[in-house]
Amino acid sequence: MIVLLTDFGLAGPYIGQMKVKIYETAPDALVVDLFADLPAQNPKAAAYLLAAYADAFSPGAIFLCVVDPGVGGDRPATVVEAGGRWFVGPGNGLFELVMRRFEENLRVQEIDWRPDNLSASFHGRDIFAPVAARVYNGDMPPVTERPTDWMRRPDWPDDLPEIVYIDHFGNAITGLRASCVNPSYEIAINNVYLKRASTYSEVPLGRAFWYENSNGLVEVSVNQGSSAKELDIKIGTKVKICDKPHS
Repeated sequence: MIVLLTDFGLAGPYIGQMKVKIYETAPDALVVDLFADLPAQNPKAAAYLLAAYADAFSPGAIFLCVVDPGVGGDRPATVVEAGGRWFVGPGNGLFELVMRRFEENLRVQEIDWRPDNLSASFHGRDIFAPVAARVYNGDMPPVTERPTDWMRRPDWPDDLPEIVYIDHFGNAITGLRASCVNPSYEIAINNVYLKRASTYSEVPLGRAFWYENSNGLVEVSVNQGSSAKELDIKIGTKVKICDKPHS
């Protein structure tokens, strides 16, 4: 399957235009719309979401990922093979975390192929969608092999202590893997200290808490409320891990 992740939003023609390019080359492809609302123009935040959510897909999946504020500039177009999965998109750090966490058979390639008609501002449609379709067909376009340390972001932490996504309920997902946070620890957001719970039903209505979400990340929620609204959370809001109970 081809798994689509972008920051384009659902409004407008962009997702549809990319799908047209996929189906022109791979008409039998199964395309899964995973994210159309990744943090806008923020490949760093998207990188932590991609690493967490890619883990749920079987090897062989092709991830078509476009969060590309540098489109038309000098950032490369890339294909990364990691953990038996393929990742097609801009070489701007978007694949940094999947490269760390799925290191088996890691392979990095720069896409040399260009279509006859290439816009300066929509490489998602003109380069990445056709390339993802060709990977699906087993027809790799012209590429240049690159070392696995090429275009990396060693300054990005393994776990990011900040908010990387807010869903339509107002739940706030962090870039922290819950397995790396002691369940007895509190976390603090905007000077509000939150205890862990396993489920919403463990806390009273209207109370904020943190928990391990279904994809293994630390998530901040309010039982039948909006943590984004109640705690004034935005993309990039910092999260502090507290190893001692707050008094």
